[in-house]
Amino acid sequence: MDKYAGPRSAADYLYPAIEPFDRRMLDMGDGHQIYMEQSGNPDGRPVIVFHGGPGGGCSPAMRRYFEPEHYRIILFDQRGCGRSRPHASVENNTTWHLIRDIETIRETLGIEKWAVFGGSWGATLALIYAETHPQAVNHLVLRGVFLATQTELDWFYGGGAGRFWPDLWQRFAGIIPEKEHDDLIAAYHKRLFSGDATQETAFAKSWSRWENALASIRSNGDAGVADGAYARAFARLENHYFINGAFLEYDGQILAELDKIAHIPGVIVQGRFDMICPPEAAYNLSRKWKKADLRMIPVAGHALSEPGISRELVRAMDRFAGIRPD
Repeated sequence: MDKYAGPRSAADYLYPAIEPFDRRMLDMGDGHQIYMEQSGNPDGRPVIVFHGGPGGGCSPAMRRYFEPEHYRIILFDQRGCGRSRPHASVENNTTWHLIRDIETIRETLGIEKWAVFGGSWGATLALIYAETHPQAVNHLVLRGVFLATQTELDWFYGGGAGRFWPDLWQRFAGIIPEKEHDDLIAAYHKRLFSGDATQETAFAKSWSRWENALASIRSNGDAGVADGAYARAFARLENHYFINGAFLEYDGQILAELDKIAHIPGVIVQGRFDMICPPEAAYNLSRKWKKADLRMIPVAGHALSEPGISRELVRAMDRFAGIRPD
């Protein structure tokens, strides 16, 4: 049977789990230590994976999108999350710090060029990184595109997605006084950075639960409650980046500067029913980026684990490695 065909679970499309051959902490010299790992073939095609959030952290499952004999797979936890330290810290934590960290990883590993693989915020970071260091990128594979615009933030935190999930929206917005509903990112910011650990954790769980509940097209709205430590890092970092417009110089910067990566080929994998990052951003990106191949997945939401999304991401990386040339 064709490994790419048929309505199966995401796991059916993925490569077997592999253990890293290299794990280390990299000291960035400004109070942050970054967890980084390598797996697969040390002499294979290098690919770096950018996780979502900001604040989501990498996971072992992310290694499984790459054929391990063909790829040198590099994962890392961005500042403040996962195994990187200090945990949940926003000090010296901006998009441009992350870009420098990525370059430090590349230089430390002696890699001239690599493929970049990222979803959601990871796709945002991949585009910004490629526009900043186009000479270092030979391929981009993006999932669930987020361009860090105010329109996208207004959709998810201003009630757009809430019109599809009014019950969950009420749970998310209802713990904030109504007089502050005109800017829920700012309202949550006050509470996520209040200095009261109990309050910060409670609001972090609410913030995380809203997003997690809408990730999958099969969601029944019950995403459960995230672990307090994870939720605190995830919510604080997302909120910190979003309230600062992802630290971009102006709204719409990623699309406006797309000519810097016009020569770089890429694949965009987008769920048609993505509630977190609606398909409009992926479509607009593909229209301006002529070397990008947009794969719109008809019955899929936002999550990396959606079967159709996993299938296309594996296909994209197999094609790039020459395993499946079509």
